[in-house]
Amino acid sequence: MTPIEIIALIVVLLTAIKIIVVLIKPKVWWINIVKPVYKNHILASIVSLILAGIVLYYLLEEITVIQIFAVMAFIALVACMTISSYSKEMLGLGEKLLKDKSILKKAWLPLVIWILLVLWALYELLIA
Repeated sequence: MTPIEIIALIVVLLTAIKIIVVLIKPKVWWINIVKPVYKNHILASIVSLILAGIVLYYLLEEITVIQIFAVMAFIALVACMTISSYSKEMLGLGEKLLKDKSILKKAWLPLVIWILLVLWALYELLIA
């Protein structure tokens, strides 16, 4: 198996496990996965950043940043469809985040990463 196939297999297995667990006992997923992972947001951020870097490295061995952005559009639309089922709760979360005066202090690194990725994609689309 190639690294891309291994990454895809991991996503498939984790997604299937999550769907099965959430359909049978949603609280088990919440108690055993969601809460422990997000309880330590700094560790979750560091691990996510490292894994994102590894996945990006292997993706770029096979596809372009433009293709990655096209896949992100697909995933964003599927996520939007899923989240829209909870629009009232998401709007409430959005209002809460807008009132948070330290949002940039809390989310500066992901914001910088997104800006760099967007600039990279724009460069590839318009200049390269």
